[in-house]
Amino acid sequence: MRQLLLRLRVSMPDRPGTLGHVARVLGVLGADILQVTVLERETGRAVDDFTVSLPSASIVAGRDPGADVAERIGALPGVRVEGSWVAREAPGALPDYDLFAHVAAEPQRALPALVDAVPHLVSADWAVAVSGDGAVAHRSWQAPDEPVLPDSSLPRPQLHSRGGVHYMCVPLEEARVIAARESGPSFHPAELERLSRIADLVAVMAPAPARI
Repeated sequence: MRQLLLRLRVSMPDRPGTLGHVARVLGVLGADILQVTVLERETGRAVDDFTVSLPSASIVAGRDPGADVAERIGALPGVRVEGSWVAREAPGALPDYDLFAHVAAEPQRALPALVDAVPHLVSADWAVAVSGDGAVAHRSWQAPDEPVLPDSSLPRPQLHSRGGVHYMCVPLEEARVIAARESGPSFHPAELERLSRIADLVAVMAPAPARI
């Protein structure tokens, strides 16, 4: 049976038993929980990203694949689904390690390798690298030919939303990397921190003439 991988961002009361209730609902729907990523634990609430495998036979034609799942989970007291989207990376995959291996093998292509890896690193739809003069230096697969980009000139990592599209912007020495998510919730600060740290490591690995 074919399976569909979904990501669900769930905000819930941070108390014993709540996670079990969410897992029980997912089980009733036939969803198999493959991974849970904790994004935050603050002010008595938790925000977790669930990666689940959903039988394609259970998907209603013409509906958002995660709509039924989100509706059922959102019916739990105090629980809300902040977004659902089709996952780009399989749990257990190590896209960051794969990226570092590519950069180590071809350090002169550090920036293109980073941009190509970004959608799998942070579940983005596409990514681009923008040079200091504002020109797009590299596009990942599925990036538009003329992407609409936010103003990301500040010298620090930033989150943006514009026209229903969510962005993360990470400045580098000679360029900046912008990740875009056209479906699902806005990027979380934990995702921005992850991308920033990975970009810093890639920059260290790149030789000085190709410093990103």
